This record gives sequence, C-alpha cells and structure tokens, in this order.
Amino acid sequence: MRRYIARRVAAFVATLFFVSGLVFVVVRVLPGDPALVIIGAEGSPEVAARLRESLGLNRPILVQYAEWLSRAARGDLGVSLQYDVPVGRLILSRLPVTLPLTVMAAVLMAATALPLGLYAARRHRRAGDYLAMVVSQVGIAIPGFWAGLLLILLFSVHLGWVQSGGFAGWSSGLWPGVRSLLLPAIALGLFQTAVLVRATRSSVLDVLREDYVRTARAKGVSELAVLAKHTLRNAMIPIVTVAGLQLGQLMAGAIILESVFALPGLGRLALGAITARDLPVVQGVTLFVASTIVLINFAVDLLYVVLDPRIRYE
Repeated sequence: MRRYIARRVAAFVATLFFVSGLVFVVVRVLPGDPALVIIGAEGSPEVAARLRESLGLNRPILVQYAEWLSRAARGDLGVSLQYDVPVGRLILSRLPVTLPLTVMAAVLMAATALPLGLYAARRHRRAGDYLAMVVSQVGIAIPGFWAGLLLILLFSVHLGWVQSGGFAGWSSGLWPGVRSLLLPAIALGLFQTAVLVRATRSSVLDVLREDYVRTARAKGVSELAVLAKHTLRNAMIPIVTVAGLQLGQLMAGAIILESVFALPGLGRLALGAITARDLPVVQGVTLFVASTIVLINFAVDLLYVVLDPRIRYE
C-alpha cells in the first residue's frame, strides 16, 4: 500500500510539473504583451520596457519557469497583474461559487444517472431501455453551453421561475444561492450524466449475466435484494471509475458555464485573466484545477479497496 501511494504521489507531482510547464509556455507564446496591457495603449516604450524588467518578463523563459515553480512549491502563486492581489487569495474568493456549482452538478449526475442506468439494464432491449438510451444520446449530443442557453430561454425568459444569470451570494441565504446555481448545475452535469447512464447500464448488464445472480434468483431472493446486494455493488468499480473522470470534467467545464450564466467563479476569473494577459492568474487557476482533478483520481483509486476488498495495492 505504501509503495502504491508513493507511486501515485510521484505521478501526481509529474502530472502537475508537465501541466504547469505546458501552460507556462503556451500563455507566453500567445499574442499580446502583459506590460502593454497594464500601462495601456498610450504608454511609452520606455515605461513598458521598465515594467517588463520589473516583472521579469525579459528573462529567459526557463529562468522564469524555474522561479515561478520554486515559489509555487512554497504556496506562493504570485500576484495578479490585473488586480494587484495574491493569486491564492483570488482563487479562494471564487471557490464559494465554483465548488458548490461542481458539487451540485455531481449530486444531480449521480442521482439521475444511477437509477436511470439501472432501470435501462433491468429493461434490456425493451421500451424502457431504448427510451433511456435515447435520452442519454440527447444529453451527449447537446453541448453544455447550448444546454445552458436553452434552460435560460425556457425557465428564465418564458416561465420566469429563476433569474437568467448572476449569483445572489450566500450571505442572502441558502435558498437564493442554491437557486442561482440550479440551472448552471443542470447544464453542467447534462453531458456527464448521459455518459454515466451508459456506463452504469453497461456495467450492470455485465453483472446480471453472472452465475451468482442467476443462483440468487433461483433461491428466491427478491429482485430488490438481487439488484442492491448482488448486482449494483459488484458493478460499482467501472461506474466509480467513470464518475471520477466526470468529476474532473465538471470542474473544468465550469469555466464555460460560468460565463454563460455570469457567475463570479474560477471560470470567469480564468477567462478574464486570459483576456487581460494576467499570466500569474492563468497559471494559478490551471494548477489548482489540475491538482483537484489528480486528487479526485487518486481518491477513486483508493475507493476501489472499499468496493472490492480483494483488490490489493502491492
């Protein structure tokens, strides 16, 4: 177990190193000069040159990356060029929007996909199965941003049940905050729910064909007990694997949806930083999201032991 954890930690560090290096290079080869963005179009070349020197932008890119990586390892992600605020503080200020949005989308995904996938497997090659597959195919075909626009058009413009965008804030109460994130969470989790429905159906179908399930039914075990005790538990490893990947995609997908619904989360922070060439913020947000995804995958790997005690990490 210790060797496995050591290998996973090494893979975690290597992944973050690769992602941070890739992002660091990409954001610096994109058109635009951060110094000119800060001083404005009317700034003199001399002032821009002095600003580049003070920010260290005139040094070799490998030197810049080594210095940034050294600071990031100590928890210092730099200072935003746009806001003049530490990047870590900016990220923490946006988490109360992005984190609940991701959690709500994940809960809706699990609460919808698992029953629907189980139902489709139980109704294999019957009307219920075909209907569930059609619904999941529609969810896969519709992009998240388009689903968000359709939800705004229906529930905000035509029905007027919820506001079309913005975030009420948790200070105004739990329900106003949840209500502001409900439509974005549905749009964010639509694609992932559709994928998880298919994964659940496929995994449950494989288990239903096993001999021990037929034996349990032959002994007169109730269908509910067969599904809950013998089928779903043994089908959970592939389902959890797909769900873990989907959780990472939910965090990354929030970047687009937050712009559609005008939510002040990490997504809008990252897009604004890209537009303003705020390099420390772009790098900090990317590193944070990548770290979260890798940690989710690590937690999923450890969960396998709980689901199947026969698994050993040696």
